[in-house]
Amino acid sequence: MFDRLFGRGGERPGADPYALPAPRRRKNGMYTLRALGDTRVLALVEAADAGDWEAVKAALTPFDLGRDHHVLGQLADLGGVEEWIGRAVEEDKEHRATALLISGARHIIWGWEARTDARAKNVTQEQWRVFHERLRIAEEQLFEAAESRPEWVTPWRRLLTSGRGMSLGLAVNETRLDAALRRDPLDLETHLEWVSQSQPRWGGEPGQALGFARDAFARAPQGHRLGCVVAMAHIEEWVESDTAECLETPEIQAELRNAADHSILHPAYPRRPGWQYDFNTFAMALSLADERHTVRRVFQALDGAYTDWPWTYFAEPEEQFDRRRRV
Repeated sequence: MFDRLFGRGGERPGADPYALPAPRRRKNGMYTLRALGDTRVLALVEAADAGDWEAVKAALTPFDLGRDHHVLGQLADLGGVEEWIGRAVEEDKEHRATALLISGARHIIWGWEARTDARAKNVTQEQWRVFHERLRIAEEQLFEAAESRPEWVTPWRRLLTSGRGMSLGLAVNETRLDAALRRDPLDLETHLEWVSQSQPRWGGEPGQALGFARDAFARAPQGHRLGCVVAMAHIEEWVESDTAECLETPEIQAELRNAADHSILHPAYPRRPGWQYDFNTFAMALSLADERHTVRRVFQALDGAYTDWPWTYFAEPEEQFDRRRRV
C-alpha cells in the first residue's frame, strides 16, 4: 500500500529540483507564473532576451522543442526575438530547423501584435498588411522546419494558428490538423487550437468543439493532459454564450469533475514545466460551472500560481482568479 501511495521504497516523491521558487512577496497570496515555474526555462528566456543564440541552444538541451509547446511558447511570446533569430536561421546550418521553428512561431505572435485584438472592421489597412506579411514569413519557415524534422508536431500546431489568421479555409486547416495528430494523436495543444477554431466566431457550428473535445478525451489514458480539452471546450461555450450561468448545471459540473479526476488530479499526471496552465484551465472552467468541491483541490494545488491564459477571457483576469479561488 505504501508503495502505491509514496512510490518505490515507501518514500514520498522528492521535490522538483528545477522548480522556480515562488516569490516571497505576493499580491493577496497570488503571483504570476514566470518561465513555466522552471529554473531551466528561466535560463532559456534570459538567454533569448539577451539575443545569445549559443546560450539559447545550450539552454534547450533538456527540452524537445519539436513537442514541447510550452517551452516554444516562451520564446514565441518574447518580444525582441525577431530582431536576432533571423541571423541564426541563416548562419547556423546545423541547427537551422530549430531556429526556423522559433522564428516562425515568433512571427505568428508578432503578426497578431500588429493586428491587435480589435474587431476586424477596426483594423487598419496597414495593420492588415503587416499582419499578413508576418504570417506569410511564419508559414514559409514553419513548413521548412516541418520538412527538415518530419517527426515534430509543434510546427503543425503553429501552422493551424497561422492558417486561421490568413483565412486559408477549413480544408487547409483540416489537413494541418491531420498532420499534427499523425505525429501525436493525443497532443493537447493541437486539440485546444482546434477547439478554438471550431467556435461559431471562426465559422464552426454550435456544439462542434465540445463534441470534438469529448471524443478526444475518451481516447486519453488516465493521467494524461488531454482532459484539459474538455475544460477548455466548456470555457469556449461560455465565451460564445449570452448567458453567464450557462455552465452551471449538474451535468457539466459532473463532466468537469470526471475530466479533472481522470487527468490533472490523477496520480499518473506528470507535473512538467508549465503544469500550472493545465490547472488554471480547470480552475476557470470549474468556477464558471459553480462547482464547489473539485475546484478547491485545483486552487489548492496551484497555491496562488496564476497564468494569464485562459483568464484573459475576462476583462479583469487577475481579479477574477483571486476572487474565484477564495469561494
